[in-house]
Amino acid sequence: MTNYYLFVNKSCNGWLIFQYIAMIIGTLNLMTSGMHYGWPSPSLPKLLQNDSHIPITSDEGSWIAVILLPGCFSGSVLGGLLLDRIGRKYVILLSSIPFIISWIMIAYARSFTILVTARYLAGISDGLICCSVPIYLGEIADPKIRGLLGSAVSVAWLFGILVINVLGSYLSIADAALISLIVPMLLLLTFPFIPESPYYLLMKGNVEKAKNSLMVFKGTNNVEDELSRLKVAVEEQSRNAGKFLDLFTVKSTRRALYITMGSRGAQQFSGTVAIVFYAQIIFKEAGDSVSPEIGSIIYFSVQLILSGICSIIVDKTGRRPLMIISVTGAGIALLIEGMYFYIKSATDIDVSRYSLIPVVALIIYVIMFALGLQTIPVILLGEIFPTNVKAFAISFSDIYFAVITTTVSKFFQVTKDNFGMHVPFFAFTGCCVLGLLFVLFYLPETKGKTLEEIQEELKSEEGEAISKIENYQKHLKS
Repeated sequence: MTNYYLFVNKSCNGWLIFQYIAMIIGTLNLMTSGMHYGWPSPSLPKLLQNDSHIPITSDEGSWIAVILLPGCFSGSVLGGLLLDRIGRKYVILLSSIPFIISWIMIAYARSFTILVTARYLAGISDGLICCSVPIYLGEIADPKIRGLLGSAVSVAWLFGILVINVLGSYLSIADAALISLIVPMLLLLTFPFIPESPYYLLMKGNVEKAKNSLMVFKGTNNVEDELSRLKVAVEEQSRNAGKFLDLFTVKSTRRALYITMGSRGAQQFSGTVAIVFYAQIIFKEAGDSVSPEIGSIIYFSVQLILSGICSIIVDKTGRRPLMIISVTGAGIALLIEGMYFYIKSATDIDVSRYSLIPVVALIIYVIMFALGLQTIPVILLGEIFPTNVKAFAISFSDIYFAVITTTVSKFFQVTKDNFGMHVPFFAFTGCCVLGLLFVLFYLPETKGKTLEEIQEELKSEEGEAISKIENYQKHLKS
C-alpha cells in the first residue's frame, strides 16, 4: 500500500488532485441522500392517484416523505458512536448498505409498510453520511480549497435531488429506484482505495499511516512540517478525551454549537426540505403556466447551478456576506409566494393571469437560498469544532437537523391541508427574518483560516476582533 501511495504522490507532483478525487467519490452517497430527499416530489403524485399500485392517503403520503428524517436521527446517533471508533472512511462505506437495501425495497414495494420501512432505512444511511463526510472533507482539505470541498456536500446532495426528479418524472417508481441503486454500489466499490483522514489516524496514534495519507492528499513527499503541525493540534485538542457534555460545558464548543444550530435553523426553517418534498404539488397549485414536472426540474437545476457557483466564490467572498444576501433574498421571495397563495385562496380576485408569479418567486427563492443558506451551514460543520468533540458535534447537529426538518415538513403538510398554502410560506418568511438577525449578530467569518485559527478565535472573548488586531499588528511589523 505504501508503494501505491508513493506512486500516486509522484504522479500528483504537488497538486491537490487526490483531495478532489476523494471529494467526488466520498460524496456519491450524498448524491444518493439527495435522491431519497427528492424522491417524494415525483413519486407522491403517482402514489396519490386513484390507479396507484399502492393506494395511500395524503397523510400517509406525508409520513412516507418525512419518515426519512427519524431514520436520519437514528443514523446520526449511530454515526456519532462509530466515527471515532472505526473512522470516517468506514462510516462512509457503511452508509452504502442501507441505501442499497432501501432502493431494492422501493423498487419491489407493494404496500405502504414496505415503503415506510425502506424510507426509514434510507434515513439511517443519510444520518451516517451526513455526520461523516463533512468531517472527512474538512480534515483532508487544504485551507484554500476547504470551502470548495465543503460545498461539495450540498452540490452532490442537490445533484441527487435533480437526478431523481428527472428519473421519477418520466420513469416508473420501480425503474427509477433500480437505476438509483447504481450510485451507492459505485461508492462501495471505489472508496476503499481512498486514504483515511490524517487527523483521525493521528488520533489513533498511526503516525506512519497519517504521513502516507498526507503525502497522497498534499501530492508531495515534503509533509514533515504539516505532519508536525497536525500532531501538535491533535495532541492539544485530544489531551482531554472529548465528552458529549463538552458541547455544553466548554465555552468555545458551546459557542460553536450555537453557531451550528443557528445556521442550520436559518437554513431549515426557511422551508427548504418541505419544498423539496412537495415541489411538484406546489407547482401544480401555483397554476398551469408551467407543468409540475418541468417546474420542479427547473427549480432543482437552478439550485444545483447556484450552489456550484457558491462553492467557487465562498472562499473569495467569505461566509457572512453570502449568508446575509441569501437569507434576505429568500425571505422576500417567500413573502411574495405567500401573498400570491393568500390572494388566490382567501379573496375573490382572479389570479389565473398571474400564475407565473409564484413560479418566478420560487425560482428567486432557490437562487437566493443556494447562494449561502444551502452550502455555508454545511461548510461550518466541518470547520468550527475541535477534533476531540467533532464526532459528537456533527452527530448532535444531524439529530437537530432531523428534528427540525421533520417538524417543518409535517407543519407544511398540516397547515397546507387545513388552512391553505399561504400559511406555511408566511411562517417561513418570519423565520428568515429571525435568521437574518442571527447572521448579522452572531455568525463568524472563517474564510481562509486554518482549523486551528478558528479554534483560537472561538476560545477568545473577543473572537474575530482579536484575530483582526493581531493580523494587523503582524502586517505593521512586516
